Amino acid sequence: MATKSIQLNVDGEMHTIVADPDMPLLYALRDDLGLRNPRFGCGLAQCGACTVHVDGEPVRSCVTPVDSIGDGKVVTLKGLGGGNGKAHKIQEAFIEEQVPQCGYCLNGWLMTAAAFLETNPNPSDAEIRQALTGLKCRCGTHYSILRAVKRAAQA
Repeated sequence: MATKSIQLNVDGEMHTIVADPDMPLLYALRDDLGLRNPRFGCGLAQCGACTVHVDGEPVRSCVTPVDSIGDGKVVTLKGLGGGNGKAHKIQEAFIEEQVPQCGYCLNGWLMTAAAFLETNPNPSDAEIRQALTGLKCRCGTHYSILRAVKRAAQA
């Protein structure tokens, strides 16, 4: 396993890590940078718990090689509201709709919904459901999540 020095722009800050270029971005974020969101869920890009934004696009970091990011800007849940401690409108809506249960999956729902609302600021209920297809929540808060995304769209 060859390692190399890799530069990452995460939540507006530059970081240098020494890692195997094929290592998943998720491991760099959690193990090297100490971030607690995103989370490891399935490791197969199926549940969404590891979702981050790379240049505004939602990416499953558990299967994204750290070296593939290049000059891309990575935004995690921590930096979603601008990184200054201010909540993003989707985070506010999740709180207002009392979505959180165990919270393990929230990273994926929040990051996916935020990216979706950037491209579709006035979605229908069907478009919201389609955009969130594939995300998993074992607590069953799906209806609250849908209400929160609709609330954020109207904000």
